[in-house]
Amino acid sequence: MTYDVAIIGSGPAGYTAAIYAARAGLKLILIAGPEPGGQLTKTSEVENFPGYPNGILGPEMMEDFRKQAERFGTPIIYDMVEKAELRTSPKVLWLSGGDEIHAEAVIIATGSSPKWLGLEAERRLYGAGVSACAVCDGFFYRGQPVAVVGGGDTACEEALYLSKLCSEVHMLVRRDEMRASKVMQDRVKNTPNIHIHWNTVTVDILGERFVEGVRVQNRLTGEEKVIPIKGFFVAIGHQPNTEIFRGQVDLDAQGYIITKPKSTETNLEGVFAAGDVQDPVYRQAITAAASGCMAALDAERWLTTRKHLLHTDGTSHIVPS
Repeated sequence: MTYDVAIIGSGPAGYTAAIYAARAGLKLILIAGPEPGGQLTKTSEVENFPGYPNGILGPEMMEDFRKQAERFGTPIIYDMVEKAELRTSPKVLWLSGGDEIHAEAVIIATGSSPKWLGLEAERRLYGAGVSACAVCDGFFYRGQPVAVVGGGDTACEEALYLSKLCSEVHMLVRRDEMRASKVMQDRVKNTPNIHIHWNTVTVDILGERFVEGVRVQNRLTGEEKVIPIKGFFVAIGHQPNTEIFRGQVDLDAQGYIITKPKSTETNLEGVFAAGDVQDPVYRQAITAAASGCMAALDAERWLTTRKHLLHTDGTSHIVPS
C-alpha cells in the first residue's frame, strides 16, 4: 500500500502533523516509534502548554494528542523504522516488525534524546527532581536549591534561567574551564546565586522518591561532598534521532536535520522535518507542535502542486499540469 504521507514519530510534532494531514484528507500513516508519545511521557507535570490552565501530566497530554489524531482517522503503527530510502518515489520505510511502508511524502518527527551521565539515579528520579530542561521544569523548584551539570552554552543558559527562580544554582563543571562563549561565562560568574564548582564530577544523586542532594567529587583532590538540592538538571547536550537518515537528508554538525528557511522542507523532494529533530534551539512541546502543523501543510501543498493521485491498487502517477 502506498500512502500520501508517512509520519515518523509520535511526539507533539508527529501527532500535530497527523491531525492536520488527516483533516486535509490525506491518506496517511503514523509510525509511533520506540517511545510512543515522545519525551513528554517521562515528564511529570506540564504547566506551560496553552489550553491546560491547571497543568497536566505529560503522559496524559500525549494521550490527548493521540486521541485527537485518531479522531480524524489517523492509523497508528506501534513499531519503529529501522531503514529508510527517501530518495525514491515513492519513499520506502522498513519497520522492525517486518512491514514495508511506501509513501509519496515523509514527515520526520523523531525528536532528540538528552545525553545523560549514565547514573542509575537519573532513570529512577527522572521527573522527580531530575530533568534535562530548565525551561520545562525550573518553575517547580522556585525558591529552592538546584544543580546544573555542564560547562557549555546550554549549561550556562540553564543556570541563568534557574537563577531567576531558585535560591541557589550549583553549576558542576568537569574541567577547570568552561566550553561556553566568554559572554555566557561572564554572565554566569557575575550572577550572585550561581556557585561554580570546578573540576567536579557527579558521583550519585541522592533521594529515594525525590531528589534531596547530589554527591560530587573533585577530580584533582578526590575529595567528596554532598550538596543539598531539590532539582538536578543535566545540560550536557541532546542527540537528535537522525542516524537512519544520515547520508540522505542533510544534517548539521550536531546531527540535526537542516530545513529550508521559513519551511520544514529538507534537501530531498517530499521529505519534511518537524520538532526537536530539526530544532537545536527551543526544544519545547509548543514549538514542536507548531512545526508539526507546518510540516503537514508543507507536505499537503507539495502533494497538491504535483497532483499526485493514488490509485486503488496502491500505485501512483503524476497528472501533468
